Amino acid sequence: MTQTALRRSLRLLPHARALIADGRLHVVTQLRTASLGPASPDKRALLRHLSAGLPDRETHDDLVQRLLHQGWLSITVEQRGRPLYTLRPHRPPPAPPPRQPAAKLRLSRFALITKQNATMVVDSPRSWCTLLLHDPLTLATLAGLPAGQDDVPDHLLRDLVWARLAVPHEQQEEDFRLRQWSPHELWFHARSRTVRDTPFGVTWWARERFAPLPARHDPFPGPQFDLHVPDLARLRRDDPTVTAVLEDRRSIRDHDETRPLTAAQLGEFLYRCGRDTGAYLRDGVEHVRRPHPSGGASHELEIYPLIRHVDGLDQGLYHYDPAIHRLEQVAPMTAAVGRLLEVTAACARTTTPPQVLLVIAARFGRVMWKYQEMAYALILKDVGVLTQTMYTVATAMGLAPCAIGGAGATEFADATGLDPMTESSLGEFILGTRRPDGPGETP
Repeated sequence: MTQTALRRSLRLLPHARALIADGRLHVVTQLRTASLGPASPDKRALLRHLSAGLPDRETHDDLVQRLLHQGWLSITVEQRGRPLYTLRPHRPPPAPPPRQPAAKLRLSRFALITKQNATMVVDSPRSWCTLLLHDPLTLATLAGLPAGQDDVPDHLLRDLVWARLAVPHEQQEEDFRLRQWSPHELWFHARSRTVRDTPFGVTWWARERFAPLPARHDPFPGPQFDLHVPDLARLRRDDPTVTAVLEDRRSIRDHDETRPLTAAQLGEFLYRCGRDTGAYLRDGVEHVRRPHPSGGASHELEIYPLIRHVDGLDQGLYHYDPAIHRLEQVAPMTAAVGRLLEVTAACARTTTPPQVLLVIAARFGRVMWKYQEMAYALILKDVGVLTQTMYTVATAMGLAPCAIGGAGATEFADATGLDPMTESSLGEFILGTRRPDGPGETP
């Protein structure tokens, strides 16, 4: 790639538009706006030119520089009329580096290369912009860093450093501030928390394309078991206070094998944590109410009790139907179900497998049909809310509860036969009876 006949052109962001209000000219997106002063014919003509692309030799106008510094303009580098790459900002850019860095460079470990339609895209949660690659040689050049840096054009090196997509080779982003983040965790944090000028939040993007998922899960064909319904009036009167429950809560991993959990206790627990308390239709979508809150009242979470040792219930994996307070068997204690229990026990570091493993799964489409960018983060928050509800109820009942930090989504898919892109496990919670000597407690 030679550096002859290079030029830069500026273009207004594709999702920005100009409007006139009270005689003043504005550029706006879904999330932000900038006032450009009185709507003179010259300014309106300039914005029309920027919408089509303006060569950099014509961009010395103060208004153009203001838009550039505020992150309203994409920068495209062209060679002999052929676009090579574009820097598309999603926030105001920092000052560009004064010259090509002398040090050897490497791609940032946070940089991610994906494909959007026919364009290769390079992005990073640390960057102020997205790099769009229009020329395959540019992608090959990126792949050659740092070994082939001597052949990389100065302008590309400078722009990679400016975009924080390349860093000095010896730095490797190893200071604690950055090293504490794995790439996928920083990506997830940035994309679910940092609002860009792209569709974010409640957009109803799927409304015209796909039917919403019903509130109730499709039934499983296995045997069904009606659960015990507790006396809520008695519980309101006799339960410990919220303060007592919160102060007494502990994570207890080991259970009393001589005194297993009963079917009635499990029924009370599920009734108090996860049953449907009402149903209604809003915006053409089915919604339900449960004892715990849910983002957008979606209630996408499903509870799958894996029963190993419960008085009155056969071993196996069950699904809890919150609409009618019933267990339906997904599978008996097959090898796949046993593997799911084994993996969870290993993650929990228990001396014996738990009496009950409650797998918390999500039907993603209940939330992702309505939300964009933040949907998965919202689902994880719902898992946390349900987990705290389970801790609270188990402590009030005098049981041994413990949430597990991670376990096998693959094993859950194998045990249930569910498509993990449609429904997958996101949390695990073990439940049983307390041992008299009380070991296995952690704060």
